[in-house]
Amino acid sequence: MLDSFEILSTSGVVLWSKSYVPVSNSIINGFIKDVFIEEKVLPGANVADDTSAVKNPPYKKEKYTLKWTSVKDLGLIFVAVYQSLLHLSWIDRLLDNIKIMFVDLYGDQVKKPLSSRVECDFDGYFEQQVRELEGSAEKTPQRPPLPAFDELTPLSSSDSRYKEPPPPIPGFLTGKEKPANGNAPFSDSTPVSTPDTSRPTTPSNNHLLSTKPASKHLSRRAKKAATASNASSGDEASRKRPKSSKGEGKKKRVWGAEGIADEDTGEQLDYSVSTGNDGIENSSSNLATTAPIDASVHGTRTGKGQYVLKDLDDEVHSILDGANEKKGDSGSAGGVVGSSLSAISGLFRNVVGGKVLTRADLEKPMKGMEEHLLKKNVAREAAVRLCEGVERELIGVKTGNFESIDSKIRASLASSLRKILTPTTSLDILRSINSVISPPSTPLSPSPRPYVISIVGVNGVGKSTNLSKLAFFLLQNRFNLLIAACDTFRSGAVEQLRVHARNLKELSEREDLGKVELYEKGYGKDAANIAKDAVSYAASQHFDVVLIDTAGRRHNDARLMSSLEKFAQFAKPDKILMVGEALVGTDSVAQARSFNEAFGKGRGLDGFIISKCDTVGDMVGTLVSMVHATGIPVVFLGVGQHYGDLRTLNVERTVGLLMQ
Repeated sequence: MLDSFEILSTSGVVLWSKSYVPVSNSIINGFIKDVFIEEKVLPGANVADDTSAVKNPPYKKEKYTLKWTSVKDLGLIFVAVYQSLLHLSWIDRLLDNIKIMFVDLYGDQVKKPLSSRVECDFDGYFEQQVRELEGSAEKTPQRPPLPAFDELTPLSSSDSRYKEPPPPIPGFLTGKEKPANGNAPFSDSTPVSTPDTSRPTTPSNNHLLSTKPASKHLSRRAKKAATASNASSGDEASRKRPKSSKGEGKKKRVWGAEGIADEDTGEQLDYSVSTGNDGIENSSSNLATTAPIDASVHGTRTGKGQYVLKDLDDEVHSILDGANEKKGDSGSAGGVVGSSLSAISGLFRNVVGGKVLTRADLEKPMKGMEEHLLKKNVAREAAVRLCEGVERELIGVKTGNFESIDSKIRASLASSLRKILTPTTSLDILRSINSVISPPSTPLSPSPRPYVISIVGVNGVGKSTNLSKLAFFLLQNRFNLLIAACDTFRSGAVEQLRVHARNLKELSEREDLGKVELYEKGYGKDAANIAKDAVSYAASQHFDVVLIDTAGRRHNDARLMSSLEKFAQFAKPDKILMVGEALVGTDSVAQARSFNEAFGKGRGLDGFIISKCDTVGDMVGTLVSMVHATGIPVVFLGVGQHYGDLRTLNVERTVGLLMQ
């Protein structure tokens, strides 16, 4: 774990710092004195040039190791401090990336004459990089260190260090020992003390040894009785239980918090029964307080007061990618973010400069590009379409040097991706909601009504979780929400939404935002009728938005998919969003097409929410595949487990990931 990170000027002024563990000032002062003042640098150090942190030797003092890099033109020094016992392989990359971002964001302030202070809000950028690099290091398997030579050599039987036999493994008996119930006495002179709860003196029938082996095909009740009898440690009388009368039914089994089953205490197990008018439990005696969420971390407010999602990851990566392109244009190889030659552009190294490209010249590179896109989780038909678009852009182009071909490939692929990913309709969901709940006052304008959003998808993709994230986003814009629990099939679905509604209600009351309420009618009822009743209830209670959760269903199950048409007719949703999984692979095409065609003639999906995008790295081909199959845009991306972990799609970032 990183202990401290500091950004200093060569004059000794601390411009920005971040400390996780208190570190003595003498550590940094000794580093500045030995490296930059007295120049006691190890061979191989390069203080004068703006080299990567990998080329600068580590500075060790007491129990700490310091890695560093510098910017000569601006007089900046970047220092990372961590324990010498740790091996942090990502520290060099962190230093180089932080240097690039800090210079890009605040370089103009540093360049001002006589500037000893920088007004910066750099914590979010730094935390994002630490979180990302630590996560990538955990996913990458580390090679264990090789043992020493004497550890690799097997021990000899004549070695004097190992004359005594090793101690026996507990629970195993050696060949000379007898079982505890045998006739031979133990060799140990001290008897083992008997616990207070010993077995009865008179053995039960189950403890008697029999020469006839037990039957392998025992009933469940017989096995349960045998297990209970063997596990008992009291007297025979304590094991006897009174027989239940014939009139009594089977008692319910209640599972505790630790997974232990107890007998029924008479409490009802169906927690879907509403405990209040809004269906949200307000009892705070047995519930933990919801942790506060800083909305400014996940978004910003515009001049009109609207809350807009902020994508810090995309901003950070755009800065790093821009620095990478500049380094590639200047002809320097290697460095912080790698060389400028991407995997796709490397396929065109065999193209001779000054030649007009033909289809024959591009046949082999296009095949390699298609295979590369398939490895990025792009469906084959989408990969073929992308390659055809790039090929059309490049045929007839006269090649220059290699860099011009590289930039042309990037521009062509980006153009093809934009044609697929760019939506044909507006994605401004806030504007759509306001146009419905507050229509313009004209004679032909419809009357105000709630805006209805329905969430659909296959099982286990995160529909309820992403519904709660969308609810948090709308609450930040001060809309009044009604969440309709229309998943009446899956056990725990209503309770899950109740927990989300309770947390969101507590957060909204704490920050004085919009209100949220849960509409539920338990399990086993028709989901379409519940959705219709929820919309009517929202209109009567003046709610702004209705978020409808639906049951998960397999896209190839015709019986389950047929009920969506009735659902669309009853609920009449303004937007139907399908939650797709970034991990699903090429099956996403079949899922998207099946759901898009399941709502009847003239009605289909309005957008996608791609969940679990934080688990796939650069394999973002599912986005391209689903949009290519249906022509429906991606509205949001789920990138975590918190309510604020909702992002909008950045086309440029997607292009960069596909070309890595």
